[in-house]
Amino acid sequence: MALVNDHFLKLPNNYLFADIAKKVNAFKVMHPKADVISLGIGDVTQPLCHAVIEAMHRAVDELGTSAGFRGYGPEQGYDFLREAILKNDFLPRGIHLDIDEIFINDGAKSDTGNIQELIRWDNSIGVTDPIYPVYIDSNVMIGRAGVQENGHWSNVVYMPCTRENGFVPALPDRRVDVIYLCYPNNPTGTVISKAELRKWVNYALKNDTLIFFDAAYQAYIRDADIPRSIYEIRGARKCAIEFHSYSKTAGFTGVRCGYTIVPKDLTAATLTGERIPLNPLWNRRQSTKFNGTSYVSQRAAEAIYTPDGKQQVGATIDYYMQNAEKIRTTFRKLGFEVFGGENAPYIWMKTPGSSWQFFEELLYGANIVCTPGVGFGPSGEGYVRFTAFGSHEQTEEALYRIEKWSK
Repeated sequence: MALVNDHFLKLPNNYLFADIAKKVNAFKVMHPKADVISLGIGDVTQPLCHAVIEAMHRAVDELGTSAGFRGYGPEQGYDFLREAILKNDFLPRGIHLDIDEIFINDGAKSDTGNIQELIRWDNSIGVTDPIYPVYIDSNVMIGRAGVQENGHWSNVVYMPCTRENGFVPALPDRRVDVIYLCYPNNPTGTVISKAELRKWVNYALKNDTLIFFDAAYQAYIRDADIPRSIYEIRGARKCAIEFHSYSKTAGFTGVRCGYTIVPKDLTAATLTGERIPLNPLWNRRQSTKFNGTSYVSQRAAEAIYTPDGKQQVGATIDYYMQNAEKIRTTFRKLGFEVFGGENAPYIWMKTPGSSWQFFEELLYGANIVCTPGVGFGPSGEGYVRFTAFGSHEQTEEALYRIEKWSK
């Protein structure tokens, strides 16, 4: 008899965004003429830039010839993209990496979920709260999170990010084996200074802690003093793995491409105290379980580093950040307390009541979808998240309706 992995049975019945979709679909069935606008799920709306489209066409044409055809690519990614990443994302910031410390993936979600396979099931984990659900759910699946009690997982150390602490979590008051950090933060849209990030790196080095650092939204940072990579902090190569995504940077939510940095200096211990480098272990894992990102997607990603690509991608990011400014300004004018949206495409808003109550009232009162903050963790209760990824026209219409509804 095959036995199920009963850790899966501990998961909530639905992923957060599946719950939202279910509620929105039910509303549409009851109100078929309603024009629902979503400012909730963080999918992009603007088309791929011209430089990316041209690169994809060239790649497809190559694959249509005997000389240019490619089958399986390297599991770690093609060198042309890894070299472009080195030269454009890291060297300008004084960060020196080896090419084989870069692993191309099919989007950050996969690797942020899969990376925990490298460590034993009984490691303790700490998370900033609220948090991107994949971090915790993937640990639940392997049995690391314990059991859920009143919205908290028993084996997870929660580090609240609230308006009272300026959305900068305090260091744990005890040792934690693995810590997840995401900055710019999803869902709160807030950022962390170099001085604060240095505290986390120092904590990790002192306590032999591993940091999983999600930098998926670094392209939205406007403030030059805000770090775009944890490796801007001295010593981070010895304690951190970093994840990047082109999904929100270049509109690749459907194209699928990103990358993960696993430094060669990074090690973890066996029960006997032997130090094991994680870079070759991740390489082994990828070679076994991953056949590589498509050649077309990698050529598309390479194109965003060209002069035209940088200009065009930057224009799209500016477009979304204009939406963020409009959302932030409108809600403040209406008397709501809002955070984020200055160095990130997310706006985090304090609600008068519960998160799901506000979600329902906004959906039924203005036909607008937001994301209930409690879906991101206990400290998200009493907040909702809005995204800036809609079109200008949709965003303006949504804000017009919200102004009218709020009165």
